[in-house]
Amino acid sequence: MGSGEWSLQKRDSFRTDSFSGNENVPEIGCLSIIVLGASGDLAKKKTFPALFHLYCQGFLPPDEVHIFGYARTKISDDELRNRIHGYLVSERSASSSEDVSKFLQLIKYVSGAYDAAEGFQLLDKEIAKHEFSKSSQEGSSRRLFYLALPPSVYPPVCRMIRKYCMNKSDLGGWTRIVVEKPFGKDLGSAEELSSQIGELFDEPQIYRIDHYLGKELVQNLLVLRFANRFFLPLWNRDNIDNVQIVFREDFGTEGRGGYFDEYGIIRDIIQNHLLQVLCLVAMEKPVSLKPEHIRDEKVKVLQSVLPIKDEEVVLGQYEGYRDDPTVPDLSNTPTFATVVLHIHNERWEGVPFILKAGKALNSRKAEIRVQFKDVPGDIFKCKKQGRNEFVIRLQPSEAMYMKLMVKQPGLEMSTVQSELDLSYRQRYQHVTIPEAYERLILDTIRGDQQHFVRRDELKAAWEIFTPLLHRIDDGEMKPIPYQPGSRGPAEADELLAKAGYVQTHGYIWIPPTL
Repeated sequence: MGSGEWSLQKRDSFRTDSFSGNENVPEIGCLSIIVLGASGDLAKKKTFPALFHLYCQGFLPPDEVHIFGYARTKISDDELRNRIHGYLVSERSASSSEDVSKFLQLIKYVSGAYDAAEGFQLLDKEIAKHEFSKSSQEGSSRRLFYLALPPSVYPPVCRMIRKYCMNKSDLGGWTRIVVEKPFGKDLGSAEELSSQIGELFDEPQIYRIDHYLGKELVQNLLVLRFANRFFLPLWNRDNIDNVQIVFREDFGTEGRGGYFDEYGIIRDIIQNHLLQVLCLVAMEKPVSLKPEHIRDEKVKVLQSVLPIKDEEVVLGQYEGYRDDPTVPDLSNTPTFATVVLHIHNERWEGVPFILKAGKALNSRKAEIRVQFKDVPGDIFKCKKQGRNEFVIRLQPSEAMYMKLMVKQPGLEMSTVQSELDLSYRQRYQHVTIPEAYERLILDTIRGDQQHFVRRDELKAAWEIFTPLLHRIDDGEMKPIPYQPGSRGPAEADELLAKAGYVQTHGYIWIPPTL
């Protein structure tokens, strides 16, 4: 394929959105991407690098796209570009300094308050100037607002966007907003936030981003489950004993203690990231791959989750957490939690789903671990060596492997646990796996909401965890102290065993080397 064909293919992909297939739709105009909170950490470390990588791959054509940064900080265009510059070059990026320079020239900065008309009127004026320079017909251009901001300012920012920065008429263009988690702190605050934003924008305009839904191995779940015949009869309560979804970090809050203490590990990781993964593991096959059909099935899973029992929860807080001067001396906030969920439906009745997350542990990884039941009539007496497990390693070292029993090579008829292994680094050596934010921003431009959280989905997720969170906030449940660098509280391993998980001793998965 020649370079000209490649760029045309990218352009077509870039321009594909929810209007495609309608021959009566006018020519779609230029694209303006507005990053609100442009001077903050999230924008510098995630949003702008994701936009840069999309630009380098041809998904953001410079003759159609302009990027605007908006924040309260009073700085110039060049000062913002200088702040971003260092985050654009990474090990995975083979981009030249010329690419970086050209991308940075697409960025313009506007300073203003988040709740005052003047800043947003100026922002609208700058966007309109760009649209006019690209000869876009009024109403045909596209405006994507990325709110890299704390949720407390979502309502005033959305009001300002709605009043001053929308497309002036509907001629095939659109206005969309991307909002980051946390979407509230409990059911009440989440519903209030949803109502405030919902009064200003329709649901197809709102993209609630959960970056876990953009991870390569998470996006692979539907393909694995529904495109492979041998999984179909196995994926149920008759064969699966338990499912673990695990997130572990080997570092603490590291300067973010004050922020983290407002939320804790359940709000920060379990109620959103891990619960979204659970939905994809447990959902029924959707009617099609249309976003609404997929999200309908996810909502059904959430609505089938039984209330959480206190005896199926272990909370922990690593020793030294309260030494952070920004953390209250008597903080009850958990930095570790193991929660067992039960799904009350025909497929999963009796199968515990164990969600586990923690900071300052002995390793860093995120994985899904599906453990199968023991083999009936075990003639090889190999039960002590461990069960069959299907493991999907989300990060780091993306991989999926099946732990199974094989004959130990040699003259004796003895068994040993081994694996069938698909390690991405080895199998896909010359493929760069995109960052989650790249994929999700591109989905937003295309108008594909499959990997974003719908309002009723958000509500159902909060309904599961709000009673537990309120008991923790009220001091009715206390975290157990644990040593940094450990597995977490010993009580968590006891809960896993009680839920039916059988730990394999003497087997360690080692990522294959190239």
